[in-house]
Amino acid sequence: MVKSVVIDEFLALPGPVLDVRSPSEYAQGHIPGAISFPLFSDDERAQVGICYKHQGRDAAVELGFDLAGPKFGAMIRQATAIAPNRTVRVHCWRGGMRSGGVAWVLEMGGFHVTTLEGGYKAFRRWVRRSVVTPRPIIVLGGMTGTDKTQVLHALADQGESIIDLEALAHHRGSSYGGLDMPPQPSTEQFENQIAIAWDDLPRTRPVWLEAESRRIGICRIPEELFQQMEAAPTVEITRPIEERLEILVRIYGTTDRDALITATERIRKRLGGQRTQAAVEHLRAGRLHDAFAIVLDYYDRTYRYDLERRQKTIPQVDVAGMTAPEVARQLRQWAAHTLGLATLA
Repeated sequence: MVKSVVIDEFLALPGPVLDVRSPSEYAQGHIPGAISFPLFSDDERAQVGICYKHQGRDAAVELGFDLAGPKFGAMIRQATAIAPNRTVRVHCWRGGMRSGGVAWVLEMGGFHVTTLEGGYKAFRRWVRRSVVTPRPIIVLGGMTGTDKTQVLHALADQGESIIDLEALAHHRGSSYGGLDMPPQPSTEQFENQIAIAWDDLPRTRPVWLEAESRRIGICRIPEELFQQMEAAPTVEITRPIEERLEILVRIYGTTDRDALITATERIRKRLGGQRTQAAVEHLRAGRLHDAFAIVLDYYDRTYRYDLERRQKTIPQVDVAGMTAPEVARQLRQWAAHTLGLATLA
C-alpha cells in the first residue's frame, strides 16, 4: 500500500526520489538528488492543462491516461534500473494525481512506494523554514586571490562545518567567476541546495561561509541567510599581492584565453579603457600575471570601498606564505581565542 508522509519524514526515508513533474518543472528547481521521472512531457502537460480548463476534470483525467498509459511498462523497467530493491519515494507538484498515478503503477509493479504530502510545494515551504533558522556563522573574508575557497575546504577537512556557496552556485562571484564552471542553477535550485546543506550540518559548531555579495552570478543568496551573514563575526585573511597573483594564475592558468578576454571586457567601464586594453594585450600574449595585476587593482578598490560603505571593522589574519591547511589551523586558533570556541582535534 502506498504511504504518504510529510516532508521531514520523506527526506529521511531511504530510496531514490523520483520527481514525476515535467522536465521544465524539474529544471526550474527540484529536491537535490531527486531523479527526473516525468509522467508527462512539457507538451503533454500543457495538453492536459488545456483540456482541464476547457472540458473539465474528467476529460483531463481520460486524456492523461491516454497519454501516460502506453508508458507504464517502460516506467516500471526504468524504476527497477534505478532502484533494484524496489523502494522509492515519489512526488509531483502538489502531491496530487501525477504522483498518485505513478505510485499506483509502481506499486502494481511490485514497488514499495512513499509519496510526499503536498508535493514539491511542501518541500519549498521546508526550504524557507530551513534558511530562516538562525545558526551561528563565521564569515571568511579576504581580497580576490587570497585562496578563501581552498581555506574553506581545509577547515572542513579539520572538522569544521562549512557551506561552499560558490560551489553550489557554480560561480566564483566575479566577472571571471563562471569560467571553467558548469552552468549555473536557477536561484530556486540554489536555495534548495543551501537548505539541504544547512539542515545536514551539526548544530554543535558554527558554520563557516565565504563572504559574498547578495548575488553569486545569477544566483541570489536567500535574504534571511544573507542577513545572518551580515550580522555574523567576520575574519579577513591577507596575503602579499605576489602570492595572490600566483594563486590566480594557478586557478586560471589553463582557462581559454578568449574567455578570459571576454570576462575582462565585461568590466571595461569600471576598469577603464586603457587598463582594459593593456590587460587584454597581456592575456593575448599569455602574460596572465601582468594581466591579473591590472585587474586586481580594480577588485581591491571595490573591496575597500565596500568595507568603507558598510563601516565595518574586520579583524585581519596575515597568512603570508601559508598553505590552506596551515591557514585553517590559524583561523581555528583565532576563533578559539577571539570567539571563545572550543578547538577540535
